[in-house]
Amino acid sequence: MNNAVRTVVNRFNTCVVTLQDSPRLGRLIRRRMTVVSYVGRRSGRRFSTPVTYFRTADGVRIDVMMPDSKNWWRNFTGDGGPLTVRLDDAERTGHATATRLNSRKAVVNVRLTT
Repeated sequence: MNNAVRTVVNRFNTCVVTLQDSPRLGRLIRRRMTVVSYVGRRSGRRFSTPVTYFRTADGVRIDVMMPDSKNWWRNFTGDGGPLTVRLDDAERTGHATATRLNSRKAVVNVRLTT
């Protein structure tokens, strides 16, 4: 990803995270968008990123569109790994597993544990 695109993405992500706490728009945004946090497998650093999500019977599903242009979801391929997701104004932990469906879409399923 070139620097101009990265700058736009970072600004958008910052805006979404800020709007989630907004008294007027927060509730509307939190219905479909949240922030996930995880520790990178190779770097060991903690990352947080806003994502759109859908609730499932035992957790949440995150659709990753254009997976080749995003790296975060690759931390959850294979056996998956731990993830924290903000839901209903609380941090919830879970185990995430990622599956690539095709060249245009991957899915991260999060089974909540708390």
